[in-house]
This record gives sequence, structure tokens and C-alpha cells, in this order.
Amino acid sequence: MWLHIRRTAPAMPVGPGKVTGGNANYQARVFVFNGWENENRAGRITARERDVTATPAQPSSPSAPRAAHGRAVRDVLALVALPLVIALALPAAYAGGGTRRWFGGRAEGQRAEAQAAKDAAAAAFYELDTAQRDLRISIETIRAVDDSPAARRAVADFEAVGRRIDEASHQYIDAVDAHDLDRDDLEASVAAQARTELTRAKDELGRVKQELDRFADGLGPLLGKAETQLARLAPAVERARQALLAASDALDAVRAGGLRADDLAARLAALAPELTKLNQGAGQHGVPLTLERAERVSREAEAVRAEAGRLPERAAEIDHRLVSLRTRAQALTTRSEQVEPILSELRRRFSAACWQDLQHVPDEAGEHVRQAEARLREAQAARDAQRWPDATALLSTARALLNTTDEAVSAAGDRLTRLNAVQKDPRAEIDRTRFAIRDAQRLAMAGRNTPDPRHARPLDDSVARLERAIGTLEGRHPDYWHFLTETEAVRRAVADVVAHIREERGTGITGH
Repeated sequence: MWLHIRRTAPAMPVGPGKVTGGNANYQARVFVFNGWENENRAGRITARERDVTATPAQPSSPSAPRAAHGRAVRDVLALVALPLVIALALPAAYAGGGTRRWFGGRAEGQRAEAQAAKDAAAAAFYELDTAQRDLRISIETIRAVDDSPAARRAVADFEAVGRRIDEASHQYIDAVDAHDLDRDDLEASVAAQARTELTRAKDELGRVKQELDRFADGLGPLLGKAETQLARLAPAVERARQALLAASDALDAVRAGGLRADDLAARLAALAPELTKLNQGAGQHGVPLTLERAERVSREAEAVRAEAGRLPERAAEIDHRLVSLRTRAQALTTRSEQVEPILSELRRRFSAACWQDLQHVPDEAGEHVRQAEARLREAQAARDAQRWPDATALLSTARALLNTTDEAVSAAGDRLTRLNAVQKDPRAEIDRTRFAIRDAQRLAMAGRNTPDPRHARPLDDSVARLERAIGTLEGRHPDYWHFLTETEAVRRAVADVVAHIREERGTGITGH
């Protein structure tokens, strides 16, 4: 009997607890020959037998029958031992070679729990990282806009929270790196330890996330202020650019009309560096400074544009004022020539006290007119050179000189008129003053049995002063001008008392 056995290698596992292929798949090929071959074939093996057993052919010899008999005995023994070999080989095929047990066990349960803890920690880590990134944008917004102590304190607090986040993140990363949950030979105790550490890391990440959320809730006012300024920034910068463009267009239109507007052009050119800084952006110069610069550029550019728009009208107004003031200067020259005849009449008809203060009027009037005409010539030269501010200032000076001259010339004529009236009938001035005094006295006594001394005393003084002024009209050459100035002073004093009474009664104050 011949026996030949071939064993195939067991297949490697492809997954936890699974075995595929021909593990412990033993194949046996047995050749059994019953009886001995005939004498002619004794001691030889056929070609088919050599193919199956891979045994080379032996030459015929006298010892061949004995060798064949020994081999047959060994084959029988091998066939008897075959079941025992198979029984011993099968467990080794399933458990040997570092493969896992097919039916789970405690290690697999611990592995699943550790993997769940790892997934939960990863989710907490991702949530914390996302929240930190979002909050960093808010902090950078506050840092760029606000430089107040509160903003600086918020930035410092965020850095402290960031350090806590780094510590919690390192704890999580260390826990993940310390345990390989995909190992084939992972033990239950190692998996349990991994689950504990990963759970601890997840809890720490959660606590830091709550701390970060509380910090974010406290940033509301600062963030709102910063976002408001940021919302104003882009429109403010755009308004500044548009204002500069409008000012430039207005200057071009003025120049096209033949006006140079050099001063306006210089003011607009001075804004060019500011526009460059605006274009560089808030990232380089800061949001508050950029916002302030944009508003200032807008105001100044708008002022240039408005003045450029008014420039043609301003030129026409200056031309009109030049003509008007020249005409007025000529008229005052004519009127000032009439002051001397008026003074001559005053000297002839009234005492010196009535006209001495007017002696300088003719000379001053002529001098003021000459100065005004000089300023007008200078204003014309400034107008021709399109130096508009200079022209305007010179015109104002000329006008002031002419106003002074007009008042002086008019004062001489008014003096003669008033002196003539009081000389003819002083009673009208006296009655006018007495009426004012009596009206004030009636007001002081209204609702009272006796007048308030604070009101009665100045009114009594006014009566006495009027009587003294009337007394100056006696004599050969009365001082009518002194009489007129005294009656005017009395009326002013009485008017002050009336105003005081009405003020007290309007506020509910009463005298004692």
C-alpha cells in the first residue's frame, strides 16, 4: 500500500475574526496496491506510480522484494497516523500566525468602546477648533478697530483662553497617539485605558469650549462697536473718493470758463497724500485713523467743490461791489464838500459846545474817501489776478472806510437839523421825556400802595435831571446840544428801570 500526502499553506486573515481561503485544508492522495505484481514486474514501479509519488524507478535487483515490503509497512503506519495529524493541525491553523479569534470576546468589546470614545473626542476637538477660529476673526476685528483698555483686555483674555485650548488639544492628541486601536493583538486592558484617556480628553475639550463660549458672550458690546465702525469704513472711504472726484470736475469746469482758481487747486492737491493713505487701507493705518481721514477728506473736498461752484458767481459779485463802492466813494466826496457850509452855519447860530466835536469831519471825510479809493484800486488788481480772497478783503476795508465817512458826514447834517428843531420848540423834547418818566412811574405803582425804593429812586433822579436840563435853556446862548444829550440820557435811564420792573414781575420776584 502506497500513501502520499500534500498539505497546502493556510490563508492569512483579511479582517477581525475572519479566516478565508484553505486554512488547514489538507489534501491527501493515496495510492493503495493490493497484492504483488507478477514476477515480471516484481521490484519495479510503473510510470503512473512515479507520477503520483514522485519516486524514481529502481533497477531490478535481488533485494527489491525486501525493499518494497519495507516501504509498504511504512505507508500503512503513515495512513494510520493521518487523523491524529489533521486534528493537531486544525487548531493551529485557526489560532496560530497572529490572527484574531473568530467570535469576538472581551477585547473586541473594549476596542469598540475605545473607538467610540475616540470619535467623540474627535468631534469635540473639531467643534472647539471651529469655535476658536470664528472667535479669532472677531478678536482681530476688535483689535483693528478699537484701542481702548477694554479692547486690549479682551485681546489678552483671548490669548489666555487660547493657551487653555492648546493644553486641552495636546492632551487629546497625546491620547490618540498613545493608543493604536487598529492593532490585531490589542488587549482588553489597553483598550480600556485608551477609552479612559480619550474620554478624559473629550471632557476637557468640552470644558474649554464652554469657557470659550462664555468669553464670546462677553464680547458683544466691543464687537458691536467694532462692526459698526467697519460698516462705516467702506462707505466713508468711497464718499471721500467721490468728493475728490467731484471737486476735480468742478475745478475743470471753472478753468474752462477762464478762471484759474489756483488757491482751490492748491488745496485740492494737498489732499492727494491723504487719498494715497486711504487707498493703502485700514490694514496699514488702522480703522479709526482711516475713518477719521476719510471724513476729513470728504469735508475738505466738498468745501473745494462748493467754492469752485460759487467761483463764477463770486467773480461777478466782486465786479458788482467794485462798481458800487466806486459810486459810493464819489457820492461821499460830494457830500463831504457840504460839511463845511453846515459847520459854518452851526458856528454862526449856536454856541461852540454845539459844534466843536464836528470840526474834524471835513478833513477826516476827505482822507477816508481817498483811502477807500486806494483800497478799491488794489481790489481791482487782485480781481484781475484772480486772487479772490485778497480782493474780498480789500473791498471790505474800503466799505468800512466809506461807512465811517458816511456816518461823520451825516452826523453834521443831523446835528444842524436837531438843533434847529429844539431851538424853535424845546417843549416837544421836554414833553417826550416827561411822558417816558410818567409811564415808568405808573408801571412801578401798579398793584402797589407805595413804590419799590429800587425803582422810585432812579425815577426821582431822572425827574431832577430833566429839570436841570431845562434850566440850561435859559440865558442868551443856551447849550441846546447839552440839553438834547441830557434828555436822551434821562430816557435811557427810565427805559432801564422799566425793563428791570418787567423782568422782576416776569420771574415772580417782588420787592420788600
